[in-house]
Amino acid sequence: MKDKKEIQEYLLARPNAWLDFPFGPEAEVYKVGEGKDAKMFAIIQAGKDPVNLSLKCDPNLAEHLREKFVTVMPGYHLNKKHWNTIVCSGELSEQELQDLIDLSYRLVTE
Repeated sequence: MKDKKEIQEYLLARPNAWLDFPFGPEAEVYKVGEGKDAKMFAIIQAGKDPVNLSLKCDPNLAEHLREKFVTVMPGYHLNKKHWNTIVCSGELSEQELQDLIDLSYRLVTE
């Protein structure tokens, strides 16, 4: 799942997920919830190829992923303890990327 459209569709397929641009056109912010109670669970940086996808993550897993994968870094302009930015170049499998998206979604909804 390296294609931006595939990633966007997967993000928006999460229940009650929607797209917002609170930081301007340079960041696609995927949220869940309504109004001021909405929470971010993913961010795609505009103009990046391959896609740079930021996801919320368990702090211990976040650190492990950064050690294991070159394309997983501390969250860009985010809390480095709880967010990773993933360069979607194919180093992570489609299933691994989907699992991390699902985890990020769960972390803000449960």
